[in-house]
Amino acid sequence: MKWVTSNIVFDRQNKPGHAYFGRAYDFIKAWNDGQEAFVLQTSGSTGLPKPITVTRKQLTASARMTGRALNLNAGTRALVCLNISYIAGLMMLVRGMELGWELTIIEPAANPILNEELADFDFVALVPMQLAEILDNPLTTSKIEKLGKVLLGGAAVSISLQKRIEHLEVPVFQSYGMTETVSHIALKQLNGPHASAGYTFLPDIEYGTDERGCLFISGVVTNHALIQTNDIVAISGNQFEWIGRADNIINSGGVKIFLDQVDIRIAEVFYDLGVPNAFFSWHQTDEKWGQKLILVIEGEVSAFTQEQLTNEIRKQLSAYETPKGIYFVERFSKTPTDKVDKRLTIQQLF
Repeated sequence: MKWVTSNIVFDRQNKPGHAYFGRAYDFIKAWNDGQEAFVLQTSGSTGLPKPITVTRKQLTASARMTGRALNLNAGTRALVCLNISYIAGLMMLVRGMELGWELTIIEPAANPILNEELADFDFVALVPMQLAEILDNPLTTSKIEKLGKVLLGGAAVSISLQKRIEHLEVPVFQSYGMTETVSHIALKQLNGPHASAGYTFLPDIEYGTDERGCLFISGVVTNHALIQTNDIVAISGNQFEWIGRADNIINSGGVKIFLDQVDIRIAEVFYDLGVPNAFFSWHQTDEKWGQKLILVIEGEVSAFTQEQLTNEIRKQLSAYETPKGIYFVERFSKTPTDKVDKRLTIQQLF
């Protein structure tokens, strides 16, 4: 089921009876009626979900920046398959109204195009899990080229998904942003001749780092407020490379360990071994190490014992970066936007 609309035809359409499409209709009507402030819900990926108020000017600025950065002009045919209750999905509606796009809105799903008869599109925003589901299913793999430019956000792109993206003809971009910046403020192309290791700041974004090396952001999209992140970055010109989160650094035996970098390197080991399980690095209080590095894996790894996994990791990582313990959980806890809730997972494990 889908609902197609645009700023040209919207005023001639009745409110859809379907509850989800009805919510989309209500937001577009409020937007077209000139509403100046909107309450958004943060995703809860770095803390408890909370409502924040953003202005029409912020949302408009964000939409126009995306249009310029990705060359998405009036007449763009866009597929809206992210939840419009959160900023990523809501911004698709804003872009459609502000930039003159044709929007095909469908309900969010793990594989949003599995049961849809789709025409050709110019643009779609997805979370990495959705793209993986599309590529995993033989009924939808070939349809990816119908989606036009693909924007990924909301979670990290795994090594295995990155390898598959590199072979796609359709350009795929990874976004960096948050609800407080009303969607992304930087983009990184993941495939094709313009693929990059770093994110490029969108136009009109002011940026820098604090004494910790953590990124701060300001501009019209933040209502000129300075948004201080906990993301340690290396800035060069108008690009930056993401190093990791400042609250994901531990001190183990007097050595500073970046958990996010450990995750990236272990992901490469798991990819080479053919281990598909999701995982994350964490820590436990320890008398000897202070903070002991551990690895938490979702599900079972039948092909390898804990000792074998540790030995394989040790071949590629330093002694300090090799987990001192490996734990398995049946399923990770998740936030309302399907991100891994590491702290809750650890609480339930121990």
